[in-house]
Formats: sequence, structure tokens, C-alpha cells
Amino acid sequence: MLRGEAGAGKTALLNAVEDTYDALLCVDVPEVDDDLLRLARDVGSTRGALLIATEGEPRGLPSITLDPLDAVTSIRVLHDLVPGLPSTLAADLVELACGNPLALVELAGSLTSAQLGGIAPAPEVLPENSSLRLRWRARFAALSPEAQQVVAMVAVDEEVDAETLDLDAVTEAGPLFDSRRLVRSALRADVPLPLRRRAHAVLAETLPPGARRTWHQAVTTHDAGLADALTTYAEHARRCGDFATAARDHDRAARLTADPELKAHHLLKAAADHWAHGAPHRSRAVLRTATKMTHTPELRALMDLVVGGIDLGESLPDVAADRLIRAAIGLVGTRRELAVAALGFAGEAASIAGDHRRYTAVAEFAKEIRRGDEPPATRITLDHLTGMLATFDGRHDEALPALRTVVDLAGEVPGPQARIWASQAAYVLGDATRSHEMATSAVTAARESGFTALVPWALVYRALSALLLDQHAAALTAATEGVHAATAIGQHNAVVDHLTILALLAALRGDSDTALHRIDTATEQITQRGLTRPGTFGAWAFACVDLARDRPADALDRFRLQPGHAGIKVMAAPHVVEAAVACGNPSTADRALQPFEKWAGTTGSTARLALSHRCRGLLESGTADEHFEEAIRLHRASGTALELAKTELLYGNRLRRGRKPKAAREHLRDAVRIFQSYQADHWVERASAELRAAGDSTSEPKDHPGLTPQQAQIARLVAEGATNREVAARLFLSHRTVEHHLRNIFARLGVRSRVELTRRLD
Repeated sequence: MLRGEAGAGKTALLNAVEDTYDALLCVDVPEVDDDLLRLARDVGSTRGALLIATEGEPRGLPSITLDPLDAVTSIRVLHDLVPGLPSTLAADLVELACGNPLALVELAGSLTSAQLGGIAPAPEVLPENSSLRLRWRARFAALSPEAQQVVAMVAVDEEVDAETLDLDAVTEAGPLFDSRRLVRSALRADVPLPLRRRAHAVLAETLPPGARRTWHQAVTTHDAGLADALTTYAEHARRCGDFATAARDHDRAARLTADPELKAHHLLKAAADHWAHGAPHRSRAVLRTATKMTHTPELRALMDLVVGGIDLGESLPDVAADRLIRAAIGLVGTRRELAVAALGFAGEAASIAGDHRRYTAVAEFAKEIRRGDEPPATRITLDHLTGMLATFDGRHDEALPALRTVVDLAGEVPGPQARIWASQAAYVLGDATRSHEMATSAVTAARESGFTALVPWALVYRALSALLLDQHAAALTAATEGVHAATAIGQHNAVVDHLTILALLAALRGDSDTALHRIDTATEQITQRGLTRPGTFGAWAFACVDLARDRPADALDRFRLQPGHAGIKVMAAPHVVEAAVACGNPSTADRALQPFEKWAGTTGSTARLALSHRCRGLLESGTADEHFEEAIRLHRASGTALELAKTELLYGNRLRRGRKPKAAREHLRDAVRIFQSYQADHWVERASAELRAAGDSTSEPKDHPGLTPQQAQIARLVAEGATNREVAARLFLSHRTVEHHLRNIFARLGVRSRVELTRRLD
């Protein structure tokens, strides 16, 4: 029996029983009555199965309590119901439905053409004729007066604590005593007004002093003067990092305010707090209301700042950049610190779009407004823009002092944003350890301060810096966490960023199937939204797949055909060189290598200098050995073992073809050992084949007893009861890849079933 919202999740078990029983009877009821109980007992002695979906008690029948659908699954359901549903509207519906499948169906069915076209806002409540809403209304009517009053309190205050109320009445109210937005919105519409007024009055008398009590007092007494008190509470909540509470109190202050401009000001603050808390769709809804109330230039500019920040994560980045530039221009004379922040976000939006022209315009405007006595809070953003523009232009000597200042200033400026800028700057400078420290600190600061909107962004640089450190397990964890964090708060662009980083990680390990699956998952969004930066990451990953499959010409075409992000194309240069050399096109390789050599040489990054020497080893003839030996030394100094193995594989191949098999075998054995430690099966096979070609007949690789980071993730999820398809969805892998990894896990751990695997991992 399935317990949860009636009708929810019934199909989850159908496939599990259809091959076991001759007949399957599905029943969807609010409660299990005596007749149904007798039927269940009768069916138990046959080759039939009875599946009951109910919200009631199981009455002794075997039962499973269903969890709500997660956000990703809810969005898939909506897109199945309404193909082409706008992403912002889908996010609004997902939040309202709270994981209830029936609510998703009824909300999708109620959408108007104006809502689908983006003209009208998303619904705030289930339709009047919704079966769920009719059911709740009937339940409410059947309650005792005491229980109805308890439900009314939930309708007017989501933070009501059951322990402070009549527990018998709470028990009677049952599912209606629910703080989820789905139930609350329906109750606010359906609970009679006298009961709601009584609930406000009771709470105004019984709650301790604070924002909640002030709100209920204001509703009860109609005292608009209490809006100032709510504003004070909201500002205090914001300073404490409680953006959700700050948004609530600013919104309530707006409801008590008659003056349109002042009301718009309160709503604008509420919208900014919703955005910071990671609820961009709610922020947009509030801003739609605020926009109708003001024509003040400063408020309009502040709205552009908030909307631009939302668009940065979930919409077209070039549109976000233009809106943020407009916000900066409107605020520079009155709210200079916010104007500089808008420029920082505009630069990031232009970078995501791969629009060098826009980035240059942003950085030049930042240069124009710069002052001699710039405080650290604004200087860090201005120096970041200056340094990154110089980097994109290849002016690394000019970039270095600005980017070093950004790293140094991060300790003086509170909050996560400064640490994100510092992490990016340190990454460009080649200081991977410092970049990883700053990114990790930014993630922690964003979570502790409640600034949820910045978490996925910070995780991008935690993943990239871990990759530069050759810490693939840490990079995999950060990027996977980034996908889920961005999905949870509707930052679709950040989801794509992390998916393409995950694709690159898989491609570098030679796991082509996983890399291609992740690229395919991201491609549609890259194209629709103009996401050039993740698109270039995706092309880079695809090129690595082509190289792994011995298709260097295809790899080279990936880079030629992709317009590309200037900075990432430089980062990918070592693979361009590898492809061009394999195609017999040294001039193309040399042109790609020159900007990379200049960047690596200026910053002094040991890991990048190693790659630079490897590339020269591939290109040169007389000095190739010296370049390869220096690359190997630098790889070891930087601790980048996987790249060391690839260098030794390339060098071993060159030595073998140069009729130096003994020297080749030394490097190739080392390469095999390292690839085995990374569980990079493709590269183990490639290096082993090369080793055999060099005359080593005893070079068959042995199974490593440990698991790769990805295999460990899969094993843990399987041990927790996840199916292969659930694991694939969770880790953004193909179903076939999960099956492949699971077979290897069983072999390496010496187990034969999921049950044995679970016992082994306990």
C-alpha cells in the first residue's frame, strides 16, 4: 500500500509487480475501509495484487510512505504535461505544488494562454475546482470548531507551532495542519474570513514580541504605522543572514503601506531578499507587482539590478548583462557600491555569453568611475574586472597586479562574493591551492550568511581549482553538488556550467560514454540560452572524447567550429596541440600554444608550465626529450599525477617510435600504474597496449582493489536502495554507464548481488 497524497506515485511500483502477478488491481481512496480491508485479505491468497493509494492509515496492511517528488522530477512531469513550458513558470509551479504529482497535473491543466506566454503571473493557488482543494474544503467543513480554528491559524501564519496549540485539535486537523505552501494557499482562500480574523487576533495576543506578533497586531488593528516596525525587523533579519524572514517582513510592510512609491520600495527589498535566499521565481513575482507602482529612476535601476541578478542564473546572459549595465549607470550617482556590484555581475554575465565586446564595455565603464581612494569593498570588484579583461586580451603582465590585489583584498571584505572573485583570480594566476581555499570559503560563507544564490557559482571555482590540483574526486563532488544546488534554486545556467565541467572530468579520465551523456544533457540549454562559456567547456570535453577515440581531426574541428570563450580556449590549448600534431598540422598547434605559453610563463603556474613543455615536446624534434623530461619534473612538482601519466604515455610512444624501447617501457609502466590508481580504464588499456608494443609481454594490468570516486558514489547509492535508473538520474550518467560501473564494482569488491554489496559497505 502506498501512503501519501491520494493518487501520488502509484506508477512507481507498477513495473515492479507486473511481471510477478497475473492481475493487478489499483485503488485510489482517501481511507481504507472495512470492505477494502477484506478485499486485500482475499487477494492475498491469489496470484493477484492489490495496490492501494491512500492518505489514511494502513490498518495493518504492508505499506510504503511516499516522499514528495523532488524539483528535477517535478519539472520533468510538468514538461511532459505541457511541452515547451517556460522555465520560470515551471519553477513557480514546482514551488507551489511542493512535490505533489496530482497538484502538478491540476496546476498544469489550469494554465491560461496568457500565463503560458509569460504575460500573466503564475497561479498562487490551486484552481477553484481542483480535486485536492475540494477534498481539503470538505475535510475542513467536517472538523470541530476547535480544529477549524487551528487550521485557520495555519492559514494566516505558516510558523505556528503545534506544541503551543490544543494537541487534540491539531490531531483532528491532520493533513490540514500543514505548513506547505500548497495547502496554505488553498486554506487562505477557503477558510471563512471571520475565522481568519479570529486567528490573527489570537496570535496577536499570544505570540511573544517580535515581527510575527507585530504583523498580526497590524492586521487586527488596521494600524499602518506598524509597517516601520516590520521594516526594522526585516533589516535585522537581513543583517543576520536570514533572508527568507527579511523577505517575509518586507512583504508584510508593503501590504500595510498605502503610498505606491514606498510600497514599491518595500517590495523591492523583499524581492532582493528572495533572490539572495535562492527563490528567484518568488522574487520575479514580487517585482512584477512593484514595477506597476513606481517610476522613480533609482528604484527602477534597483529593480534592474535584482532582475539582472536573477537572469544571470536562469535566463539569457547577454540580456542580463545589458540590464545590469543599465542598473549600474542608474545607480552610480546615488548608490555607488551597488553600481559597482552591478558591474561585477554584468561582467560575469558577459563572460557566460562569451561576449568580449560587452565585457570590454563593462570593464571600461568600471575604469571610468574608479576613484583614487577606492574602499576595499568596491576596489576588489573593479580590480577583478580590470585583471580579467587584461587576461582575456592576453595582456598578462597588466593582469597580474590587479588579480593579485583581488586575492589579497579578499581577507578584508566580508561575505562570499569577495571570495568568489578571489578564487577566480587565483585560478587565473595558477595558484590552484589558494583558489580552492577561497572557493571553499565562499561556499561556507554563502551558506552561513543565507546567500544561497551564490552557492552554485562558488562551487564552479571549487570544482575547477580541484581539477587544476588534479584532485578529481574533489572536483567531481563539487560539480555534482553544484548541479543539485543550482537545480534546487532554479539557476539553470549554473546547472549547465556544472554539467559541462562534469563532462570534462569524465572525458579527461577517458570515460567517453559518461562525458557524451552529460554533454547531451546540457546541449539544448547551451543553444537556447546562448551559454558560450559552458558551451566551450562542452566542446573541450567533446574534443577530449575524440582524442581518446583516436579521432584527432574531429577533435580539431570541435575547436575550429566552436566560436568559443576566449579564456577557456586558451585553457584547452594543450589538447588542441595534441590534436593538431596528430593531424600533421604543426602550424595550427604552434598558433594555439603561443598564448598558453605566454599565460603559463607570466603566471609561473607549475602545472601549466608542465603542459606547455609537453606541447613543445610534441612539436619539436631535436629538443623533444628535454621538453618531455622537464614536463615530467614539473608534473611531479605540482602533484598533477593524471597529467603526468598522459605525458609519460605520449613520451613513451615517441621513444618507442624512435627505437628506444627500454626507455619507453620505463615511462609507460609508470603511466599504467597511475592510470590504474585513477581507475581510468580507457587509459590503462591504451598505455598497456603501448607497453606491449614496446616489448613488455608481462604488462597486463591487475585489478585495483579500491573504487574510483564515481564508483564509490554509485556503490553508496545502490547500498541505500537506489535503482540503476535512479543512480543515473542522481549522478547525471547514462543507464548503461551505471550498469557498466556496477559490474566493475561487484568484480573489485568480490560481491555477486546488491544485498552482498550493502553488507560489504555497512
